[in-house]
Amino acid sequence: MLIVIGIMFAGIAAGYLLRKAEFLQGIGKPVSYTIMLLLFSLGLSAGGNREIIDNLPALGGQAFLIAFAGTLGSILAAWAVYHYFFKEKR
Repeated sequence: MLIVIGIMFAGIAAGYLLRKAEFLQGIGKPVSYTIMLLLFSLGLSAGGNREIIDNLPALGGQAFLIAFAGTLGSILAAWAVYHYFFKEKR
């Protein structure tokens, strides 16, 4: 896992250093298509796994709760940041 995180941070650093490079300006669409292909591949893998499919009702409920809690937390954090840092005082 540390290798994956290290590779991600190396990419962030390279992107920051090369942000004005002309050949990187059009990279957005290919990256989006690559992510879609990876998500499709993940779906194929999950769909082919009998254990995941058999436990989908339980996993789906847990996934919904985690997604809901994460979204609610993000909204509350964004509101707090806006309220304390960006909202003009009257």
